[in-house]
Amino acid sequence: MTFGLGSFVPASAQQSASPLPDAPQVQIAMNEQPALPGDSSSALPQEPAAASQTSAPANAPQATTADQHQKAATQLKEEEHQRVLGIVPSFNVSYRGKATAPLSASQKMQLAYHASIDPFAFAGALLMAGYREAMDDDTGFGWGAEGYGKRSGAAYLDTVSSDIIGNGLYPVLLHQDPRFYRLGHGTVIHRAAYAIGTSFVCKGDNGHWQPNISNVAGNITAGAISNLYYPSSDNSGVGQAFSDGMLVTAEGGLGAVFQEFWPDVSRKFLHRDPTHGLDAQAEAEDKAAKDAKNAKANQAVKDAQAAKAK
Repeated sequence: MTFGLGSFVPASAQQSASPLPDAPQVQIAMNEQPALPGDSSSALPQEPAAASQTSAPANAPQATTADQHQKAATQLKEEEHQRVLGIVPSFNVSYRGKATAPLSASQKMQLAYHASIDPFAFAGALLMAGYREAMDDDTGFGWGAEGYGKRSGAAYLDTVSSDIIGNGLYPVLLHQDPRFYRLGHGTVIHRAAYAIGTSFVCKGDNGHWQPNISNVAGNITAGAISNLYYPSSDNSGVGQAFSDGMLVTAEGGLGAVFQEFWPDVSRKFLHRDPTHGLDAQAEAEDKAAKDAKNAKANQAVKDAQAAKAK
């Protein structure tokens, strides 16, 4: 994920510091925002009552699906403009929680494609290639301009395969959401644990939590594909692809932690709120829900005491 699946890093470069990977997109405890209004049914010619009752239920799901698709398109457009410091993409990060509409198959592929062609993806590949050549990695590529060009191409292919497969194809096939849903409030330890956990647990299109197979399988698959274009060595094969994939999955958890706390850092030091008030809204509503729960519990105690007194 551009932020949900980190770019795959082959074994020969495991010692290098790879850019922050994507993490799955998951955020809970954010309250529902009003759904987009449904399309009102157009006036139908006068027909027998039976015919009208038959047509209404058939049209209702179509209107709901269209509304959800439009809502997701609007939110996706906002997410594709999210960047850390105006540079690092945060396309796969959702600040809306439960109010985030599920993506369609085409929208998931759009998100993956957008991340893979972003200028930051090319810049990251060029920087990674320079680092690997300086560290004497991937010697089979050679040295100089030719070797640097091959390393750059390989690093970019790592990013593309991770994005397209882990953020696009697998989420489409498995009906999973490739985005990382920020928690946005709570204790530091709880939020950090939550963020790391999203590498292995994600939201499905049905809104339920489930194993994040798209993320893990996407990283392993990207590792297997990299064997096709990296110089052959002892660090190749199924076992190495699996271990590299799990390493990138763990690195994705660290990327999720960064994305979880970045808005807090931005508000404190840059006086800018990337969530545009959504964190404050979620915290206030969470506090209101807890207060209501406590009030209900206290009332139950009072009622029990009154009944006992009688």
